[in-house]
Amino acid sequence: MSATNVITRPTLSPASIAIAAGVGSLTVGMVVALWALVASVVGGMVTVLPLGQALLVGLALGAVIGAFRERRDTPLAIAVGAGLVVALVWLLVSGFRPLGLEAVEPVWGVAYAFIALAVAGQLVRYGLRDFDLRRPRRDVLERVIVRLLRGFGFSFFAVIILFPFWYMLSASLKGRAAMLRDPANLAIEFHLGVRQLLVGYREVLFTFDFLNFIGNSALVAFVTMVVTLVMAVLGAYAVTRLAFPGRTFLSRSILLIYMFPAIVLVIPLYAVFTQLGLRNTLPGLLIVYPATTIPVALYMLRSYFQTLPKDLEEAGLIDGCTRAQVIWRITLPLSMPAIASVGLYVFMIAWNEFLFAFMFLDNPAIFTLPRGMVMLDSQEVPRQYLMAGAMIITLPIMLLFFWFEKYLVGGLTAGGVKG
Repeated sequence: MSATNVITRPTLSPASIAIAAGVGSLTVGMVVALWALVASVVGGMVTVLPLGQALLVGLALGAVIGAFRERRDTPLAIAVGAGLVVALVWLLVSGFRPLGLEAVEPVWGVAYAFIALAVAGQLVRYGLRDFDLRRPRRDVLERVIVRLLRGFGFSFFAVIILFPFWYMLSASLKGRAAMLRDPANLAIEFHLGVRQLLVGYREVLFTFDFLNFIGNSALVAFVTMVVTLVMAVLGAYAVTRLAFPGRTFLSRSILLIYMFPAIVLVIPLYAVFTQLGLRNTLPGLLIVYPATTIPVALYMLRSYFQTLPKDLEEAGLIDGCTRAQVIWRITLPLSMPAIASVGLYVFMIAWNEFLFAFMFLDNPAIFTLPRGMVMLDSQEVPRQYLMAGAMIITLPIMLLFFWFEKYLVGGLTAGGVKG
């Protein structure tokens, strides 16, 4: 006797569709709210938040995604067509202004609608990734909602973090008349042309001699980084690998200098450097900067060196390598992520340092960028020039950070656990 086993799958209930619709409504509402916030605050566009329409559209979008998600046999054309119908209904109801943006051409309204629905659709699919709509479970639904709220929170805080940078960028591209007329407007007037938009940067770079300041800052930061890394690598290796009297005390007192605020140290250093003739010179800064960065660099590298296995170095010594050869051939190659991250950190400190440069430098020919920014902070200099100078200081560090991000993250976290 033979029996045929028929495996039946539970059907998609209206309750499951309602759950997907609720997730879609929440997601589209958050996307539209965030988009309206960005458009009004960052873009300078007038907007009226169409939250009611967004929630209704989200219900429809979530229901469509929920209905087609579990049906593998649904043709792609039908699923895409259903999404287009949702977008079309939204456009018709909103008068081709789905995000409430006033003074926006209908073609841009269509583009905004499809982009918003595409983003929201991906978020809904991501949120429902682990959720079986045929067997809804409360704990999984709670995780879905938490995941969506977490994504919205990340997006919201990203906007908050990027807002000052956008204000600085938009203000630096304004003309003097536009800055006086409406300084709070954060829109960039691209119709003026590139030449007119970059007037502030040309004035800052050539009239205020910021090109020279960039060279001074790059020189000081690079030399500080090299000196700090050489001293910190040798010091961290000695503290972690060599036995000598006072090793424990030295290891624990590395960061002792940071107990004293910089303003406390600058006064005696000012007097000493004046007597030695080092004030108002770049070599004077090249003495102060490594003195303030070596302790933190040594501390960070010491934590990383403690995670390196001693067996490799002992094997090198047994094979006839000297201690210097062990450091050069074994320790340094293994420590490149940490060295790169510490070097970038030290470079950022020296590039952005203001207090010692402000106190020690009086000659404009040797000003660093932070010291030169003081020249722009006056009533006679337009505000857009100050913002352009701030952008010039910020952009190189941002580019370096993004370029070496993997080394920075890896180096800073690798020493967190002792091996």
